[in-house]
Amino acid sequence: MAPMNLTTDEDFDTLEEFNTLQFKYLVFCVGNEEYALAARHVSEIVGMQRITVVPNLERHVRGVINLRGKIIPVLDTRLRFGLEERKYDDRTCIILTQDDEYGMTGLIVDAVVEVADIHEEQISPPPKTIKGTRSRYIQGMARQTENVRMILHLPSILDDQNLVLLNSVEGLPPTNQ
Repeated sequence: MAPMNLTTDEDFDTLEEFNTLQFKYLVFCVGNEEYALAARHVSEIVGMQRITVVPNLERHVRGVINLRGKIIPVLDTRLRFGLEERKYDDRTCIILTQDDEYGMTGLIVDAVVEVADIHEEQISPPPKTIKGTRSRYIQGMARQTENVRMILHLPSILDDQNLVLLNSVEGLPPTNQ
């Protein structure tokens, strides 16, 4: 890593935030599996909200929510992964993620488990599938005690023309403000 030129309080705050979040991952459940998302991509976790359905979108893109005046596209992680739909319950929540290309996007998950420390040496590349390719959503496999947690690659999950359309609908403010 190249040395940082720290000259302002903001530069020091950025470095401190990076060091604090460097090995932190938000662990959550979808179906029977545990997944991890780098904490630097997570803005906040909220309970289920009223979702406004937007017509003619893929099934996994549930629509948009209005969170404190901000319009945020929401997708159901279960459906994105090709799993069966299930009724939302009191543990179902929305993880608000922030991505440079897609802005703020909500991921509906079955339950949040914990924030875990996962270090580089605990992470292995994802296994190849029968066709010789890796799952496009999985960045790595984290070994923790007796668990294996799949580390997700957020841009791959968000790589969806429907989300791009939702972020560019005329009359809606951009979600990455």
